[in-house]
Amino acid sequence: MGLRRDIELLEVLAGQEAQRRGGLGVLRVAALTGREKSQVSRALKSLEDEGIVERDPDTLEYRLGWRLFSLAARSTQNRLVQVAEPVMHRLAHALEETCHLCVLRGQEVITLLSVSPGHEFRAHGWEGRGVPVYCTSAGRVLLMDATPDELHVRFPSGEFPAGEHNTQVRTVAELWTRISRVREAGYAYVDEEFEPGLVGTSAPIRDFRGRVVAALNVSAPKQRLGDNLVEAARETARATSAISELLGWVARKPS
Repeated sequence: MGLRRDIELLEVLAGQEAQRRGGLGVLRVAALTGREKSQVSRALKSLEDEGIVERDPDTLEYRLGWRLFSLAARSTQNRLVQVAEPVMHRLAHALEETCHLCVLRGQEVITLLSVSPGHEFRAHGWEGRGVPVYCTSAGRVLLMDATPDELHVRFPSGEFPAGEHNTQVRTVAELWTRISRVREAGYAYVDEEFEPGLVGTSAPIRDFRGRVVAALNVSAPKQRLGDNLVEAARETARATSAISELLGWVARKPS
């Protein structure tokens, strides 16, 4: 009974409302599950202690946590990870850089899996970690299918915090402009927008319907990857095309 109720809470936090808002408060979760507030609060606190859910310190709302995503990434039943991992190994060795498999979660990009070529520089600790959508190449790729209205729903304030990251994208309108460029190129790259000295590139992974369901990202110090960033972007796009085909997507060929 306890496990069933915990799963019920997780299903609510995985629902469309929670994804759209970036999380749900205890009262809303209680209303959606028909349970007492105190029961829901205790259950969510226990799940938070195990990393299955996490609580935003500002809004106090709950969302699915890093450990749940990490467990899903390691599951052999997860077809996306199962299909992507061999291609990621080839890409990581070809570029001699760490490769990340990312998905969209609310207003953040979550890394499901990281693969390193064995280089001395490794991006430890990225799996399960969330980073902002607006200033990352993976975020812009993951929003390629979004319409302007959908962006405004996802980011209701219409603005992004100034000073946190070295990016000129401060409004939803500016983000839409960057996403439009990504659609034309088929990939995205950022130059020290997320973090000083760091560059990154990403390309979309599509499912059998053609929808963007994930992104491959390659990030590295600018002094090492900066001069080859565009070529790395094209190589990443070729890798994601291979993964998309394995997921059943057939690209339209020009007439």
